Amino acid sequence: MTIRVLLADDQALLRSAFRVLVDSEPDMEVVGEACDGAEAVRLAKEHAPDVVLMDIRMPGTDGLAATRLISADPSLAQVRVVILTTFEVDDYVVQALRAGASGFLGKGSEPEELLNAIRVAAGGEALLSPAATKGLIARFLARGDDGDGPDPARSERLGTLTGREREVLVQVAGGHSNDEIAERLEVSPLTVKTHVNRAMAKLGARDRAQLVVIAYESGLVRPRME
Repeated sequence: MTIRVLLADDQALLRSAFRVLVDSEPDMEVVGEACDGAEAVRLAKEHAPDVVLMDIRMPGTDGLAATRLISADPSLAQVRVVILTTFEVDDYVVQALRAGASGFLGKGSEPEELLNAIRVAAGGEALLSPAATKGLIARFLARGDDGDGPDPARSERLGTLTGREREVLVQVAGGHSNDEIAERLEVSPLTVKTHVNRAMAKLGARDRAQLVVIAYESGLVRPRME
């Protein structure tokens, strides 16, 4: 199947470069270009892309607001947003993950990293850019907007999970793939996938990135201060 990609960036030159790169792949195609967040939301509704490459800083409606609007629209539940940013780790990125983004990628990433991010996001496995350290991201996620600690609502929702689902969630928050989790827990990858899907359904998570946010904000997993 061809992965349908929407580009959202206020710099025309960058959009052109991304288009050439994406369209050069046999399993991808660019279905639209937006110069701001409002247009990105409109084109997402019009074209129903699999993945939106979203610049976080744009005039008018920025990438953060656009991500919230896309994630909150039930008709766009299949759309995955990957944030593109010059600064890979900042509060905007964390807010974008909370808003529903599947992950983020630095604009300085290699072409193959960008293409891989698109494929990973389309497959529902998106998390974070290869250049971002898990510990640093964890600190930002755990810090929260007000620094008040774990979210009681998130913590309460964890009570719906079985012991094994919680165990798998901890592994997901550690950035491990299904195959790695299966090896660690001595179960099959299919069993892990089943637990992940059930955890996502119970916690209302769109994808694995959202599971990671929930794991940290609920206090189930705490960051390692490295």
